[in-house]
Amino acid sequence: MGAMAIVTTQRGRDPRAAAVRLGAVATASVAAAWLHQNHDPGALCPLRRLTGVPCPFCGSTTVFMEAGAGHWWAALAANPVTIVVALVFLAAPLLAVDPLGTLVGLPKRTLWIGGGVLLVGSWLWQLHRFGLLG
Repeated sequence: MGAMAIVTTQRGRDPRAAAVRLGAVATASVAAAWLHQNHDPGALCPLRRLTGVPCPFCGSTTVFMEAGAGHWWAALAANPVTIVVALVFLAAPLLAVDPLGTLVGLPKRTLWIGGGVLLVGSWLWQLHRFGLLG
């Protein structure tokens, strides 16, 4: 390993990797909030822009814009699934887990069912958030 290798603690935890990830997410969030405040690009989702109907991933950009502006509840309300994924991504080095490796090790049926449940749940949340469920 070269000089650039990240040193981990005895349990395989890597606090520096978590700090780098947190710094990257914080920087992206503040940049997105600034961009939105100064140059609002409008809806970025092609489905929502063309039809007015949000996709399951709608709100993901808003999560980072709201978090960058310090509006934590608004970020959570925009897309809870994105918050969970971001937290897993940030915490993985501290927990000494490999989320992608864990997912690859699951049976394909479990991945399809779990992914489907997440997508449907996220889409129902977005449809509710935009008042399209009644």
